[in-house]
Amino acid sequence: MGIVQEHHHDSKAAAQSYFRVLELQPRNKFAWYNLGHLAQQEGKTPGARAAYEQALQIDPSFAPALFNEALLLEAAEPDGAAELLQRAIAVNPKAGTAHLHLGRVWARTNRAGKAKDEFRLAVAADHSLRSQVPEEFRDSADPSSPSSEAGSDS
Repeated sequence: MGIVQEHHHDSKAAAQSYFRVLELQPRNKFAWYNLGHLAQQEGKTPGARAAYEQALQIDPSFAPALFNEALLLEAAEPDGAAELLQRAIAVNPKAGTAHLHLGRVWARTNRAGKAKDEFRLAVAADHSLRSQVPEEFRDSADPSSPSSEAGSDS
């Protein structure tokens, strides 16, 4: 019901539905995740993080919660975002969007070698992501280009 309510842009009713689910099933990671998603859409970062953390306490490898929480942290806490994205990638190594965002984190934190590697993996997983790679890394994002030096932060 909550998903239908979300689809109809009734976030208040959707949240109530998810809370009803949690009354019956307090360890329902999907209800926690959906509450986090609602809060994130409304710009309620602390509430979103708390809900994602609840989902991750239930299932530490729940990739959607890992990814969305990483997006919340990307600008303010890049190291925390990187850790969450790496965990999401460990669950699904072909998660192109997770590689793309991890590349952005590395680029913003002056780890160009790691950024190039992540952008290459992102484009290899989903070629349509190439247009989202920052321009200065776009040529090196071609999956056929030589790999950057392992462990390089340059």
